[in-house]
Amino acid sequence: MRPEPGRGPRVTARALPAALVLSAALTLVTAPGARAADRTSASAGHVFHVDCAAPAGGDGSRDRPWSTLAQANAQPYGPGDRLLFRRGSTCTGTLAPRGEGSATAPFTIADYGSAAARARLDGAGAHDTVLLSNTQYLRLSALEIVNAARPGSERNGVRLRLTDYGTARGIAVTGLYVHDVRGGDAKTLTGSSGIHVAVEGTARPSRYDGLEIAGNRIEDVDREGVYFKSTWSRRPLVGNQQDPHTYPGAWTPSTRVRVRHNTLRSLAGDGIKLDTTAGAVVEHNRVDGFQLRSPSANAGVWTFNTDDTLVQFNEVSGGGNTHDGMSFDADGASRNTVFQYNNSHDNKGGFLLLCPYSGAKTVGTTVRYNVSRNDGARLIQNCAGPVLDTRIYNNSFLNTDRIPAYLVQDDTPSPTTTDHELTVRNNIFVSRGQGGYALKNPTPGLRFDHNVFHGLPPAHLPANPGGTTADPGLRDDFRLTAGSPAHAAGQHVADNGGRDYFGTPLPAGAPTIGAYEGPGVH
Repeated sequence: MRPEPGRGPRVTARALPAALVLSAALTLVTAPGARAADRTSASAGHVFHVDCAAPAGGDGSRDRPWSTLAQANAQPYGPGDRLLFRRGSTCTGTLAPRGEGSATAPFTIADYGSAAARARLDGAGAHDTVLLSNTQYLRLSALEIVNAARPGSERNGVRLRLTDYGTARGIAVTGLYVHDVRGGDAKTLTGSSGIHVAVEGTARPSRYDGLEIAGNRIEDVDREGVYFKSTWSRRPLVGNQQDPHTYPGAWTPSTRVRVRHNTLRSLAGDGIKLDTTAGAVVEHNRVDGFQLRSPSANAGVWTFNTDDTLVQFNEVSGGGNTHDGMSFDADGASRNTVFQYNNSHDNKGGFLLLCPYSGAKTVGTTVRYNVSRNDGARLIQNCAGPVLDTRIYNNSFLNTDRIPAYLVQDDTPSPTTTDHELTVRNNIFVSRGQGGYALKNPTPGLRFDHNVFHGLPPAHLPANPGGTTADPGLRDDFRLTAGSPAHAAGQHVADNGGRDYFGTPLPAGAPTIGAYEGPGVH
C-alpha cells in the first residue's frame, strides 16, 4: 500500500500454539470498566422506541414511540438502556446518541417488532448515518444502514470516534446490513467507509479495548469496507510516513480488536484495514470484490503500524485492478503479522504485498498454510524499503486462468543488515498455462529453498535448494494425490502453527511441501 509511529519486547505472534490462537480469536473478554462502571451497573435500564412512521409527539414508549432521530439524539443514555428502532420503518439523518453503558449493563441499540424488513437508517447524504462518539460499553446491532445521497463527498455508514477520551472498552458492532454508502476516494481520519473507526485528539492518548466488529454485511461502499485510523500513532518503526504535526501522539494501539465473520462485497477501495492496533484478530471474513472503483492503491486485508496481528480463515477474491489489488498486505510499520489458513483467488493484483516506504520497516511477517488460485500480476511484491525477517512457507499456489507476470516482484534493495529480507520455503507453485512467473530484481536478501516449481518457465526459476520441478499432484481442492513427491519433502519450520490449511496436525519432522499435510488422495 502506498503512503498513508513504542518499542517493546518482540511478541512472537507467529509462535503462538494453534489452540491458544484459536481460543483467543473466539473469546471476547470484557475488561473491568472505567467511567461508566461505577454507575448503577445493576440497573435494568430503560427502553426507548423509535418508529419514524409514527405520529409526532411520542414519548419513546412502545405505544407512543419517538418519530425522529432528533428525539433519539436528545435523550442521554446510561447502563442497561436500550434504544430500539421498529422493523420495517425508515429514519432519515444521523443517529448520534449520547451516553454509555457499563461492563455489566451495556447500552444497546437494536430493533423491535416482527416486520420482515429491517429497521432502516438512511443518512441521506449526511457525513455519518450512525456516529458513536466518545462512548463505551455499547452494542449496536441488527439495523440496515445506507447513505447514498449526494455521492462523492466524504461520508460513512457507521463511524466510531474517540477524541481525547482515554480507553473506550466493550463496544460491539454486530449483525448490521450496511450498503450503498457513496463517499469520496480519499483515505482520511474521518471517512469514507462502511464502518469507520477513528481515534483523534492531541491532549489525551486514546484507544479502543475489546472492540468487536462481527457478523456484518457490507456491500456497495465507496470507498472502504472496515477502516481504522489513529492520530496516536508515532513511533520509530513508522519512519516519516506520518507527519508528526498532523499525527502528534505517541503510539497508543487499540487492543483486543476482533474483526470476524463479516461479509464485504463490491467495495471501491480496501476491504479491511487495521491501523495502530496490537494483537488484533481478523478471521472468518469474506471479502468479494474490492479495488473496483478507486484510482488509488487498495488491498483486501491489510495492516499499517500494527503489532502482532493475526489474519486467518478469511476468503478474499475479486481484487479489481493491479494498483496493489492483492488479497493481503503487511504495510509500513507492521510488526509480527501472521497470515495463515486463508483462501485467496481471482485477484488481479496478486496474493501478497509487503510494503514499507518513507523510512518505515515491515518486520517479522509470517505467511503460512494459505492457498491461492488464479491470483494475477505478481504473487508476491515487496515495495522499496526494509522487509526484514519475513517467512513465507507451506503455501500452495495454483494458476490456470491467470498467469502472473512475476513470481516475486522485488522492488527493494537488499537490506544493510545480515537478515534475509524474505525466505520462501516449502511452497508449491503450479502453472497450467504458458509464460509468466519471472523474478523482478531478485536481491541477495531473497532466498528460496524446498519449493515445488511445476510448469514454470525453466529460465525464470530461482536457485531452490532441496526443491523440485516434478509434478506434485496438486488437485483443484489443493490436496495432493497419492505418491506426490512433495510428501515429507519439506524443511522443518519451528513455531509453525501446528496445523495445515485443512486442520491436519503437523508432524514433528519434515513436513509435506505446500498447504496440505494429509495423506495422498486417490
